[in-house]
Amino acid sequence: MLEPTPHIPPEALRAGQQALVQDLAWASLCGAFSSGVILTAFALGLHASPFQLGLLAAIPFVAQAAQWPASLLIEHVRRRRLIGVGALTAGRALTLAMAALPLLDSPRLALGLLLGLQVLISLLNAVGGCAVNSWLHQLIPPGRLGEFFARRLFWGTALACAGTLAAGALVERGPGAASPSPFAWCFAIAAATGFVSSSFLARVPEPLMRDAGPMIGMIERLRAPLQAGNFRHLLFFLGAWTIASNLAVPFVAVYLMEQLGLPLGQVTRLWVASQVANALTLYLWGRLSDRLTNKGVLAVVLPLHFAGVMALVFVDQIQRPGLQMALLYAIHVALGVAAGGIGLATGNLGLKLAPAGNATAYLAAIGLVCAIGGGLAPLAAGAIAQAVSARELSAVLRWTAGGQASELRVLQLAHWDFLFMLSGAVGLYVMHALSRISEGREVAERQVVQEFLLEARRSLAGLSSIAGGLGSLFPFERITERRKWWRERQAAEQKEARL
Repeated sequence: MLEPTPHIPPEALRAGQQALVQDLAWASLCGAFSSGVILTAFALGLHASPFQLGLLAAIPFVAQAAQWPASLLIEHVRRRRLIGVGALTAGRALTLAMAALPLLDSPRLALGLLLGLQVLISLLNAVGGCAVNSWLHQLIPPGRLGEFFARRLFWGTALACAGTLAAGALVERGPGAASPSPFAWCFAIAAATGFVSSSFLARVPEPLMRDAGPMIGMIERLRAPLQAGNFRHLLFFLGAWTIASNLAVPFVAVYLMEQLGLPLGQVTRLWVASQVANALTLYLWGRLSDRLTNKGVLAVVLPLHFAGVMALVFVDQIQRPGLQMALLYAIHVALGVAAGGIGLATGNLGLKLAPAGNATAYLAAIGLVCAIGGGLAPLAAGAIAQAVSARELSAVLRWTAGGQASELRVLQLAHWDFLFMLSGAVGLYVMHALSRISEGREVAERQVVQEFLLEARRSLAGLSSIAGGLGSLFPFERITERRKWWRERQAAEQKEARL
């Protein structure tokens, strides 16, 4: 049962890829009903302290360190489908146990059990994820990684949006919404959809593991990825990116509700706008990562992400509510577009740069680095936010003429704004770390932007004749043609001048 297959025919591979898409779609529903906003709301209902909320956010990242001993287990057992399906299904069984927590009389006991169950669930998910990553690394052809993961992430994101809206409606407007029972229904639905996800994952064929050589200890396995120069650069980049993103992103919703005073419904709509932008551009990033390079995609989307995060600093300085909301929607759409490219390209880079015969250990090293960065960053950010909660930093321009002075405040940082600026500062090192990675041929950022616009135009043209009309009004191909013509003309003029 769930044994590896010596030979996988093309039709079985296609069926397995379709099952993987359905697996993530159902898993996204499971996450929508049991994590994120729903889990945070449930913890707040149990009177969780700010430190406990930070701990709840850090647990999934810290648990990724379990991928390292899991890689030893996988190399010893050599049955990744059995380990992956078993661990993920056990985690979803614990999610079903969470459905009993809202019914307990003691909030303190329920909160303690919630934290304990989250630790166990996250550990099981880390073990299962390590097995599945190694499994997919060998199953999916390298030339189709971008297209496949884009399709898989698209449906996962779409179902996550629908599931989050449904879960929010169940908690806020469902029958008995004033009681804890809606959360019990949410966790029960999460477990049911998780079991369906496991059933699809079990249908995916697993090739026989390649021989990675003699078994070695954990320290030796850690030393191998660190000694591989290019992969070491990737680890530094992923660690820096994980820290930079988790200094700010987990606290955006808190900033919107506390500092800007937005209602929960509006915050949810902003989140959905970000996820929709993510889903709509995943296919485009997938094609570009296959046609160009993952590094080229990251060189475009990372600055977009950090620009969006730092732009949040200026939202509070806008006095007109309509203009403020328009800027927030623009920022969230930009963050969603960037998140799609970042998630896809970083995942592809890890799978692409890991050696074929020893992928499990190398991918586990990525999990370990992200676990350390993702676990420490939110805790450090929470401590910083608490320390600067009563502090403010302003940048003022002062103009004096004829004995009269006028001042203009150009920047004002307060509370959560410091985290957004700090994230942007760390982003400078993230870009430096990205430049040290070698992925073969180098692609200019301008080419990635041009190809993205062309792909967007083709996608829109396939949707409606109106989009095709817009494309004819702004033919992106002419940009490249005009630039080539102008360069050739300048070269000819310079040649004549030298003669």
